[in-house]
Amino acid sequence: MNMALEYGMKKTLHIDSELLRDARSASGARSDTDAVRLGLEALVRQGAYDRLRALRGKEPRAADVRRRREEAGAAKPSVV
Repeated sequence: MNMALEYGMKKTLHIDSELLRDARSASGARSDTDAVRLGLEALVRQGAYDRLRALRGKEPRAADVRRRREEAGAAKPSVV
């Protein structure tokens, strides 16, 4: 079995230390590897979202679907 597929690839990257520290802090990652993985996963999700959003309104026979989120004006009041 290919170990790179099972455990991931080992790469040498040149990353600004301050940027990596800020990414770890912002993401709550426990390690540099986790911070990089979380960042890459976020980029992949964002790319998928952008591609899906670009399709919005492109299918002429698509039925309108109600949005699941409430409109901003219809939000429930918060209880203090």
